[in-house]
Amino acid sequence: MVPLETLRAFDAAARTGSFSAAAEKLNITHGAVSRQIAKLEDWLGLKVFDRGARGVSLTIEGNRLHLRTAEAFALISSHSDRWVEPRGTAVVRLTSIPSVSGLWLMPRMAALENNPTKLRIVLDVDIRQADLADEGIDLSVRCGRGGIPGRISVKLFEEHVFPVAAPGLAHEIGRG
Repeated sequence: MVPLETLRAFDAAARTGSFSAAAEKLNITHGAVSRQIAKLEDWLGLKVFDRGARGVSLTIEGNRLHLRTAEAFALISSHSDRWVEPRGTAVVRLTSIPSVSGLWLMPRMAALENNPTKLRIVLDVDIRQADLADEGIDLSVRCGRGGIPGRISVKLFEEHVFPVAAPGLAHEIGRG
């Protein structure tokens, strides 16, 4: 079964004719929409979009699927307001690499979201350096020295890296 978030990304891209516009509508990154569409196409075994320089357009199969998903979402929305973002909630789009997300960010997520400002964090975990402006990202937590032109960098913590090896291997490597 296709995950619901995959169908939501497909529906938004089909309605807007653009992965970027779909990303903005869903409060996720362009890359996240693109990955969801790739997942859907892989699952179906066929293309649902023709990609062009000025956006995307539905293939014949994509158009058939969109008619069904639009019908299904209309039925769901007539019985639920679950898909509507709560009023007054501030949405912050944050991207980070897997190691920083798992070891540093995730233990702090509850404290960030459970505050009086009703902050909602949309987290995109990815190894590539996101283009903040193009992908609608508010914050990016990365490893590095900072100093990226046009960005404000803040050092969060110091990282210490050292090799770990079995004693026999360490001895063998140390000989050379």
